Amino acid sequence: MKILNYGSMNIDRVYSVAHTVMPGETILAEGMTVYCGGKGLNQSIAIAKAGGDIYHAGVLGEDGDLLLEALTRHRVDTRYVRRVAGASSHTVIQVDGQGQNCIIVCPGENVRVTDGDIDAVLDGFAAGDMLVLQNELDNTARIMREAAKRGLVPVFNPSPVNQLLAAYPLECVRWFIMNEIEGAAITGETEPAKILSVMAQRYPDASVVLTLGAQGAHCVHGGRAYFQPAFPVKAVDTTAAGDTFTGYLVTGLSQREALPVILERAARASSITVGRKGAADSIPTREELDR
Repeated sequence: MKILNYGSMNIDRVYSVAHTVMPGETILAEGMTVYCGGKGLNQSIAIAKAGGDIYHAGVLGEDGDLLLEALTRHRVDTRYVRRVAGASSHTVIQVDGQGQNCIIVCPGENVRVTDGDIDAVLDGFAAGDMLVLQNELDNTARIMREAAKRGLVPVFNPSPVNQLLAAYPLECVRWFIMNEIEGAAITGETEPAKILSVMAQRYPDASVVLTLGAQGAHCVHGGRAYFQPAFPVKAVDTTAAGDTFTGYLVTGLSQREALPVILERAARASSITVGRKGAADSIPTREELDR
């Protein structure tokens, strides 16, 4: 089963700070490092490191060579990545002494995905293949609809939360992977049990994974509820923790493994990621997990 990730690719500028800056405050950064990132790129690399058959689709600017190289180096198929004039997306990320982060995304013109792009990319996939989506690209609603028409299996990570979510055809989604903030944005509820209950009522054909950081992850699939505890770890940088979980989950689903095994492996992979600095480079390989 092939996996298509139609997703973002960002140049991440990560600043180490004692605390995240407050309104009206000026602070000195303790250091700055440039990484390859974007939820789409992170998730594609996570899928590749987990052993999935992954193809990435999206748009890069003139300065995107390091992003394309990162995908290729991690054995992500990039035949559906289009290059355009202008700058690639970039982010400004603050990481404090406890490993918590806050992120500003500057999307630029390179996230503009046209109808023609979508049709050309989806023509390369067949019914039953998985489609991974986040909320960092334009035209995501059409990608969802077209994928559902063609029989692909849409997997949606509704991040970042913004007003666009209300206009998406979420009935097309077959797997939701989200944290409590994203779950609250879609359902209006804040308690995990209520989020899962509302999701089941509104989207009865979908499965839901609700990640809660150190409190573990809940999953409702096929009428059954699952819980996966988190693995204790000292957090260094939580930037790609959710993307790691998504990548390992999607890979396991594509390989038709048992759901408890998939959830346990995704949780272990995420625990390794938060113990390292950076985004894509902090994601562990399947071989590391097996060791």
